[in-house]
Amino acid sequence: MVTYISEMSRKGSAEGSDRFEYLQTLVTEFQDTDSEEAKEQVLANLANFAYDPKNYDYLRDLQVADLFLDMLTEDNENFVEFGMGGLCNLSMAPEFRDFILQNDGINLITNCLSSRNEETVLSAITILMNLNTTDSRSEVTQPGVLHCMLRFSLSESPRLKNLASVFLQDCCSEEQVAQAEQQMKGQQQTALGIPLPKD
Repeated sequence: MVTYISEMSRKGSAEGSDRFEYLQTLVTEFQDTDSEEAKEQVLANLANFAYDPKNYDYLRDLQVADLFLDMLTEDNENFVEFGMGGLCNLSMAPEFRDFILQNDGINLITNCLSSRNEETVLSAITILMNLNTTDSRSEVTQPGVLHCMLRFSLSESPRLKNLASVFLQDCCSEEQVAQAEQQMKGQQQTALGIPLPKD
């Protein structure tokens, strides 16, 4: 019985070591390659690995959250989408949520609400919901963000409409929403000039 447990323990340790090495290889490949397509594939893989809490320690050690944040200011829309997807997965964990908050994450993510890519916008809304704490609420629910959510809640896209509505319901007070609606009255039906993303 003892032998069995130690074998299982060794197997788990080996799996963890292999996983870390694989993730390290991905990060190195991203840094070394000049191919945008290869970088996109690596980012997509890293974003998928960010879904599993078993990988959090490895991703922290490899500074993958930094990498995802760096992608949010890239011109390549796929880089932004995969960076947002990775942050969306990581932001559910308090450790990474705090890291994002401490590294100007709200500002970077809010800027992505203007993306024409619906997946990027959906990730941005989800991350903002995950980042909503007592300390960050005033920044997460600033008027510009609320105007965006009100605009998105009128979208023809069911996913965007529903998620924006959940944000307004779960993250904002009725008074905040009423104030934002009042501010938007008389203005054109645009939120800070932010167009609706393409499907």
